[in-house]
Amino acid sequence: MIHIAICDDEKHMSDHIRTMVSDFFCKKNREIHFRIFLSGEELLSCDGQIDILFLDIQMKGMDGMETARKLRANKFRGFLIFITVLKEMVFQSFEVQAYDYLVKPVEEKQFEKTMERLYASMQNASEDSLLVQKGYEGRIIPKDEIVFCEIIDRKIYLNLTSGEVVDYYERIEHLETKLDSQFFRCHRSYLINLKHLKGYKNGTAYMDNGKEVPVSRLRSKEFSGVVLQYMKNM
Repeated sequence: MIHIAICDDEKHMSDHIRTMVSDFFCKKNREIHFRIFLSGEELLSCDGQIDILFLDIQMKGMDGMETARKLRANKFRGFLIFITVLKEMVFQSFEVQAYDYLVKPVEEKQFEKTMERLYASMQNASEDSLLVQKGYEGRIIPKDEIVFCEIIDRKIYLNLTSGEVVDYYERIEHLETKLDSQFFRCHRSYLINLKHLKGYKNGTAYMDNGKEVPVSRLRSKEFSGVVLQYMKNM
């Protein structure tokens, strides 16, 4: 499921964007979930997942540019598309990593062009990310942010660089097929990201987040070889 948010203090504009977004993803056979916000303050108080955000720049109270700065400061990683009546605002959009901007009134042809590019970017990004399905909710996690994975009682625990631990149900064998050579199965219950390996000694891998991961005796020789090869390719 793709989580989409629209933040605009004009209801007719939110409705217009929502209709075009719905039509676009219906053609792609992708399930989407909407959240509508009427102000930047309301958007910033939301703690739910947002994959694509349509954000009006000219709003009462906190404007869209300031809202975007605060969102990025709070580690918002979704695709950001500005909606504006002022074309010159595009130059400021670079500092908040905006994907694109749509000029009001938003024309369908302009919208389709932007969304096709964005959808292609999402497809490419998925190669570097892991889709975690937990119940009815889906979350996209960049693989580089995974320090190591641990399985306990049929549950996967992803230890992230932020310190967060994300848990969900999946077989570690299935997870292993979704990850690339940057990850190594050093133990029947652990997969480590070699990018975050700080050291290795006496059957223990030391990760850069301060955690220690066991390396089984059966895999220690292969592990040493994989680490050396990884370092050569860096």
